[in-house]
Amino acid sequence: MISLQIISDVLALIVAIEALFIMILEMFFSRTKMAQKAFDLSMEYLFTPETKISMANQGLYNGFIGVGIILTMFVLPQSIATFNLYLFIGFVVVAAIFGGFTANKKIIITQGLPAALALISLFITNNI
Repeated sequence: MISLQIISDVLALIVAIEALFIMILEMFFSRTKMAQKAFDLSMEYLFTPETKISMANQGLYNGFIGVGIILTMFVLPQSIATFNLYLFIGFVVVAAIFGGFTANKKIIITQGLPAALALISLFITNNI
């Protein structure tokens, strides 16, 4: 049987990988059909200079979250890692809720659901 710790780790890695994917999309591929579909924005809007700059900055922050989760999982001692995972994954949950209300409702599912499941899994794993 798969342990709760493994499930928790896999969910946290999914959140990190998704954050890194979003970083790449926002920073380097913001003017593509993939970005248009992912973010539900018009190509006209994506080709404005302000949008490119704004998305690159947003991507940078997503990258920080992804790298933070990965470093937390594989570098930090367990005593610190648990707190940091709650923090970073909690940031993703809050950002997804905010983004769902202000930008695009699908963010709640695409980013929020994996992060919420990871957070719940972390809580269960560390409190049993």
